[in-house]
Amino acid sequence: MITQRQVFLQHMAQTTSFPLSLEIERAEGLYLYDTSGKKYMDLISGISVSNVGHRHPKVVNAIQLQLEKYLHLMVYGEYIQSPQVQLAQWLSNHLPEALNCSYFVNSGSEAIEGALKLAKRLTGKTEIISFNNAYHGSTTGALSVGGNENFKNAFRPLLPDVRILEFNNTEQFKLLSLNNTACILVEPIQGEAGIIPATKEFLIALRSLCDENNCLLIFDEIQSGAGRTGKLFAFEHYQIVPDILCIAKGMGGGMPIGAFISSHQNMQALTNNPMLGHITTFGGHPVSCAASKAAFELLYEETLLTQIPAKEHLFRSLLQHPTIKEIRGKGLLLALQFDSFENTKKIIDTCIQNGVITDWFLFCDNAMRIAPPLTITETQIKDACAVILNAIETIG
Repeated sequence: MITQRQVFLQHMAQTTSFPLSLEIERAEGLYLYDTSGKKYMDLISGISVSNVGHRHPKVVNAIQLQLEKYLHLMVYGEYIQSPQVQLAQWLSNHLPEALNCSYFVNSGSEAIEGALKLAKRLTGKTEIISFNNAYHGSTTGALSVGGNENFKNAFRPLLPDVRILEFNNTEQFKLLSLNNTACILVEPIQGEAGIIPATKEFLIALRSLCDENNCLLIFDEIQSGAGRTGKLFAFEHYQIVPDILCIAKGMGGGMPIGAFISSHQNMQALTNNPMLGHITTFGGHPVSCAASKAAFELLYEETLLTQIPAKEHLFRSLLQHPTIKEIRGKGLLLALQFDSFENTKKIIDTCIQNGVITDWFLFCDNAMRIAPPLTITETQIKDACAVILNAIETIG
């Protein structure tokens, strides 16, 4: 009889020639369980998705209640659907006034696509500025504004009028012309670059540039949002508000959803000249919206945000070893820097063998990702760190 592993390799499109191929049967909280019953601690949350843990009872309950009412009814924006309305209101209540109107989509890449279209529509300009080693998704538009040429070259031609600048460098702005610039797109904390936080000086300079040149500042908080850094969104650490905010991943509690968020006035631009300026069939799916609202509420109900600084400190204090060159990041979005990809991969492989799932970064393959569910306990952190340190010692 053909196995699921054979079907996976033969009939499902692969993204690499060496997939992890863990065959997971169930998941709960911090843990994944494979078909043999082996238990794994998930230190990457499906890449910053399962922020409130796997199958949190409140998220599951919200999904079940919505399943009893309705699933897809109509393309986004035509019917008044309670899960969408309630989620939009919750976000508006917890964001600055300039970010009071949400457009729900299915993923982070779609959020970026919508934000870029909105910026062009509002400004009438065409150039997009983004930064080296940025990752904004893999659809054609999102890929175009990514900052790593290795991932882009095979798919050119991509969007025109994209300018890539150096992250965290304010000197380059002195002679910068923005006459045709629609927007500046930036991650407040670069994810796939290996968790590189922006400096406050850098973000202040970007805000000033946009204000002075009639262009929009877009923050990509697809990885850093939904509580991962100890604030609802990372921009709150900087006290700098974007014109458009892109979110996804952790906002869904494990369900697929994303959003680009701006002011009501800005969003009205998508309703005319042409009308239906942005369309999505499944965006704002009622089940995903119900799950998302439950996941957001949990951040406050279980005081997860206030716990994150102490959990970050515990990871940093325990993960001390000469092999670890640096620990970067904010909250539970961290990177352990090693000296080479070869050693990093050996450590990661050993961790997985010993029941701790982690990985490296797309544009920084000599660093290990630490981004567990925010629900991780002090005891679980200690257990996970012991496995990581043992793996480091094992590879010598």
